[in-house]
Amino acid sequence: MSNNSIPKYAVGIDLGGTSTKFGIVDREGNILFQDRIPTASEKPVDFFIQELYNKLQPMIDKMGGIKEFIGIGMGAPNGNLYTGNIEYAANLHWKGIVPIAHLLTEKFGLKASLTNDANAAAMGELMYGAAKGMKHFITITLGTGVGSGIVIDGKMVVGNDGFAGELGHTIVRHNGRLHKLTGSRGCLEVYASATGVRQTAIEFLESHKGKESLLRNFKEEEITSETVYDCALKGDEIAKKVFDFTGEILGEALANFVMFSSPQAIILFGGLTKAGSYIMNPTKEAMEKNLYQVFKNKVQLVFSNLKESDAAILGASALVM
Repeated sequence: MSNNSIPKYAVGIDLGGTSTKFGIVDREGNILFQDRIPTASEKPVDFFIQELYNKLQPMIDKMGGIKEFIGIGMGAPNGNLYTGNIEYAANLHWKGIVPIAHLLTEKFGLKASLTNDANAAAMGELMYGAAKGMKHFITITLGTGVGSGIVIDGKMVVGNDGFAGELGHTIVRHNGRLHKLTGSRGCLEVYASATGVRQTAIEFLESHKGKESLLRNFKEEEITSETVYDCALKGDEIAKKVFDFTGEILGEALANFVMFSSPQAIILFGGLTKAGSYIMNPTKEAMEKNLYQVFKNKVQLVFSNLKESDAAILGASALVM
């Protein structure tokens, strides 16, 4: 087989709770085209596959058709590397087991591989991002939910059944805030996600009724993590307290994760990192404060240096490269 006939490209898909980002990736890790669609998981999965096909197939055709492609890699909540299924994902409305890799292969005529969305982001960081050259690190994705990817000795930790490393669902507050989709109480995800920041802001406005806040200019349904950040930038005290509270809980949790795996770095990724120092400073302070002495001041806590959508797309494409 000549080099010219070797497939040059892969598709990388990052399926999130709110939107799905996808791109065409070459062997050097360049994203040549990318786009996004709403995940719209309240509709049947077949609707999602068709919407994805409508956007993605023209990109594939532009690059010479499926003969030029190695396959499709996808990162998705509760994506199982072993089975190719999304299984009981809390942040998606599709119930039970969804054979997403099989559906992609059926629709596109390409082999498809699946992993957890945060594991895909970790693979992207390992190959092309802040973790390049590292053998021990954790990625934490702060988006609609809280995802995580753990790499130890250069290998992704997936465990016995493909689901290891769900750090977002570890309990950080005894009998704490209810996770409406799982029924658990006090898990990290209900505090440190964009959804959690919104909920904290609503609770703080209620518990600080006598205190003025720019957040009171918004209806409850209009409050988002971005709204809180915008108000914090303008000096709003309640908005800043929301990030202090979020960072404190996240930092405590990260201290636990450090003492479990002793990573070189923890890389924060996802929409909530746009809050910059408002989330980083209280997180770093709380992490260091709660570390056992031998771990103090050893672990880098950094934001991903890849574009928000790129790490997961690149990592997903690496599944088939």
